[in-house]
Amino acid sequence: MKKTLIPLLVFVVLLVFLAIGLTRNPREVPSPLINKPAPVFTLQQLHAPEKSFDSKSMLGQVWLLNTWASWCVACREEHPVLMEYAKTKSVALIGLDYKDKPEEGRKWLSRFGNPYDLSISDLDGRVGIDFGVYGVPETFLIDKQGVIRYKHIGPVTPEALKEKIIPLIQELQK
Repeated sequence: MKKTLIPLLVFVVLLVFLAIGLTRNPREVPSPLINKPAPVFTLQQLHAPEKSFDSKSMLGQVWLLNTWASWCVACREEHPVLMEYAKTKSVALIGLDYKDKPEEGRKWLSRFGNPYDLSISDLDGRVGIDFGVYGVPETFLIDKQGVIRYKHIGPVTPEALKEKIIPLIQELQK
């Protein structure tokens, strides 16, 4: 009797965990970096490889770091949203060209438009890994002290901007 009851209990527990997991939104993967200092990095600028960008230069500013790549299909989906948002000039929008050939990234921005105040090349993906990127696009909101306050996984949508990102930016700029 006990031998047949144990596998049944294990099966029921597994079903409960599965049911809980199916009710969660996969886009809301909590990041362990939220409310922690953003990784410090220095990378070459995409359009001026002889120049570098140091994340420490953003201290004192609220900014968005958007990971993208020319090979990323979902990045095309979010690109018009970023183009429209960039017109507001409310915060610096830094593009992190992730695991991409610089010439392909430049070509892609030339073709679709460039919403970024600056783009940087993460050729080997190390900075992306430091930020916990596991797929592009991902967007990080970083406060004046250099702390990550929000991570958006997947394409930024008008709804995400309006309901989550812009209110957080406004709060952080106070």
